[in-house]
Amino acid sequence: MEKLPKIFVLDTNVILHDHNAIYNFQENDLVIPIAVLEELDKFKKGNDTINYNAREFVRAIDKISDPRLFNSNKGYPLGKGRGKLSIEINHPFPEELEGCFMDDVQDHRILSTTIWLKAKYPNRVVGLVTKDVNLRMKAKALQLLAQDYLTDHIVEEKVAKNEARVISVKGLPNNIIDRIETEGVTAKELKYKKVACNQLYKFRRTPATKGEKLPPVLARYNAKDDLIKGIKELSAYGITPRNDEQALAMDLIMDPNIKLIALTGTAGTGKTLLALAGALEQSEMYDQILLARPVIPLQNQEIGFLPGDAQAKVGPYMLPLYDNLAVIKKNFRDTSRENIKIEDMLRREKLLISPLAYIRGRSLSKVFFIIDEAQNLTPHEVKTIITRAGEGTKIVFTGDIHQIDQPYLDRWSNGLTHLTEKLYGEELFASINLVKGERSELSELAGRKL
Repeated sequence: MEKLPKIFVLDTNVILHDHNAIYNFQENDLVIPIAVLEELDKFKKGNDTINYNAREFVRAIDKISDPRLFNSNKGYPLGKGRGKLSIEINHPFPEELEGCFMDDVQDHRILSTTIWLKAKYPNRVVGLVTKDVNLRMKAKALQLLAQDYLTDHIVEEKVAKNEARVISVKGLPNNIIDRIETEGVTAKELKYKKVACNQLYKFRRTPATKGEKLPPVLARYNAKDDLIKGIKELSAYGITPRNDEQALAMDLIMDPNIKLIALTGTAGTGKTLLALAGALEQSEMYDQILLARPVIPLQNQEIGFLPGDAQAKVGPYMLPLYDNLAVIKKNFRDTSRENIKIEDMLRREKLLISPLAYIRGRSLSKVFFIIDEAQNLTPHEVKTIITRAGEGTKIVFTGDIHQIDQPYLDRWSNGLTHLTEKLYGEELFASINLVKGERSELSELAGRKL
């Protein structure tokens, strides 16, 4: 007996996350309830990515304009190797469930349509795809198949691997480690196979006496020279790395050949501070330093409700970035050349601190671009930012994938995780996870224990 394709009902948030989602379900059929179109209509206006995705999807549906689209028995074919798409009117709950869902909300209309489809096609698997955890729980309570949109999910094992990609090596002879530190050693000599570009290492020497603690030799693999070579511990604009991971991160930041960097780690590990210090140290190489972060209002309080002009509204959200700049400035006297230079750069907007939305549409040439809180960006947003990079531009994404404020993103589907996994091993890209908090003992204690 021929296996029938599955039927997936798509929730609004899937489309707001990826307007091309309908092309990612292989040979399975898709159903869009009218309730979803009604919700999308509310998101058409605005400049955020979700607004763009809503508009693009509605335009794509409008272009189809085929009678089969509105007939679930037929459906509109999405192309070779794909299933059919149909739009289904809302259907009521069965009588026995009417008392269970009293609120007349769109989520319940999507649920009731899924139940109707399951009853109509008893020989086929019918499931609901949604990024809303609560809606998935409701669906499962009704014995419906429900799952997250998994196309851009990175599996748990790979997320854990991304966080532990600095390889610690023990047992090598000390004379080999000495050569790694000074002149470098080929991967072939060390019998390493398929070493990724810009792979980071900690080589631990064997102590001469028991209990002796020797600092590790920090090294990076250079694919062009096929060498694993020790790095120089660098300082930048008064900021000196305080631990091994920070030293490796600073080496990446200061290397002009690496154009794209992902710095992850919990709060207080120095991600943004290191990136900003490195940018200021290399400011003569770039026309502008851009420091940006997405604006995520707390408790869905839109910034339009705040008093003042546009700059005053977004100012509070940019304070953490100004705090990092203040830390750097404190290393110098107010009248020092370094502080005068920073003030001059701010005045001429050679150093610009801005909400990420204000950067949309720009072409960025010879810019050192730091994107803070990148875990709150979707994979599509991260891709959009990177494709804006012109000649001579360097981009550093920083963030903590365990501290996400976007309701439909998680540690497996956010743009920062996606970037770290998909570009690992590319010559222009490097990433590191900072593990030790350096803001204060109290900050690190909270990061570890709470």
